[in-house]
Amino acid sequence: MKNETTVRVTPEEMAAQARFAREFSALPERPKTYFIVTYGCQMNAHDSEKLAGMLEEMGLAPAPAREQADFVLHNTCCIRDNAERKALGNVTWLKEIKKERPEMLIGVCGCMVQEPGMAEKLLRQYPFVDVAFGTGNIHRLPELLYRAVETKRRVVSVPDEQSTLIEGLPIRRESPFQAYVTIMYGCNNFCSYCIVPYVRGRERSREMKDILAEVEGLQKKGVQEIMLLGQNVNSYGNDVPGGVTFPRLLHEVSRLGIPRIRFMTSHPKDLSDELIREMAENPALCRHLHLPVQSGSNRILEAMNRRYTRESYLEKVEKIRKAAPDVGLTTDLIVAFPGETDADFEDTMDLARRVCFDSAFTFIYSPREGTRAAKMPGRVDPALATERIERLIALQEEMTQKRFAEMIGKTESVLVTGQSRRNETQFTGKTSRNISVNFEGGADMIGKIVQVKITAASKTTLKGVVEGDA
Repeated sequence: MKNETTVRVTPEEMAAQARFAREFSALPERPKTYFIVTYGCQMNAHDSEKLAGMLEEMGLAPAPAREQADFVLHNTCCIRDNAERKALGNVTWLKEIKKERPEMLIGVCGCMVQEPGMAEKLLRQYPFVDVAFGTGNIHRLPELLYRAVETKRRVVSVPDEQSTLIEGLPIRRESPFQAYVTIMYGCNNFCSYCIVPYVRGRERSREMKDILAEVEGLQKKGVQEIMLLGQNVNSYGNDVPGGVTFPRLLHEVSRLGIPRIRFMTSHPKDLSDELIREMAENPALCRHLHLPVQSGSNRILEAMNRRYTRESYLEKVEKIRKAAPDVGLTTDLIVAFPGETDADFEDTMDLARRVCFDSAFTFIYSPREGTRAAKMPGRVDPALATERIERLIALQEEMTQKRFAEMIGKTESVLVTGQSRRNETQFTGKTSRNISVNFEGGADMIGKIVQVKITAASKTTLKGVVEGDA
């Protein structure tokens, strides 16, 4: 893939898209409602907020369900094979709905569409898809949908390069008190199993002034918590002249007055002492660090091209816990990577025991076409892979229970996010460590930070009682 120079989408291009939005809203046979189905990470979730913002500027209103919408857009993920199969299966399900409602338009966008050859596959195997576009031209949704409706022909547009930075897109945020803020796009790491650099492009950082302006606007609207997003936030600013760093950005963001700041995701090789100090000293930063280790085996880490060792990872964990003992660590773990032996897997189990993560996302290795790992020999037998993942999950559940038990009796700051799904008298929220807590409360608490004393723990959540507003 080319190492393209970052290109900012021009004001003229954004103005052209605004014209397409106005012209689309005047079309007599245009769709009136939309529904977006989102797969994958927080970055995709935030992209869907931007897509919704554009659609509403085009005059569409959200529909209560997919089958009732005039335009259904699937914002896809391709990080693992099952995510791709799930997305395509749900797109195919709409084929039957479209037979009953032929006026329905179906769109597919996101990382999966950006994969090499996927656009051609959509054209060939999914003739009922009306619009498809990649991650690099999300801002062109008004134009693409206008052309599909006006010409009554399929529109597929996937850019060759992923070097753009887009500012000024409208956003329909899902929550009035929590918000995503993207600080950078793309990834330069090329882990051997990962397709992200091929579908999201190389790293490109937003200018700090643009990020701060967005955060300031959110603060004025009363947002209580933001999550700063990037494939590798630790390398924010590496492509920007002037020595801008991620810890400096965190410091400047915190000065704007947002009560809680999160970020996702950190690559261990780029976790600096400066960032650890900022986490220890900055009270606005949530006490949670997601630090994907992927494997506990040095041999497998080298094959993954992770560019750190288990020893250096454990050293950074020790530094974090010495500087900020209240920070909860979470991680990602992959089992059955090509060539993984019993000894390699036991190294992963040993690392998980040593670190004792709050929680972990665990996966069986999924080959992605176009990555180096997909061509590696030594594919692990599926039955053995299942046995390993079950053992790892059982261990992590044990570690989670240990961490949760340590919190009983403590008082935690909790941002109340809504009513419990299982008990209408209870409400739920997240601690600063990103752990869910259920407690008795009232609807007036939603969107507020309250103090909750932890009284008990289940397998995945905490229970508590409210002591008072923060």
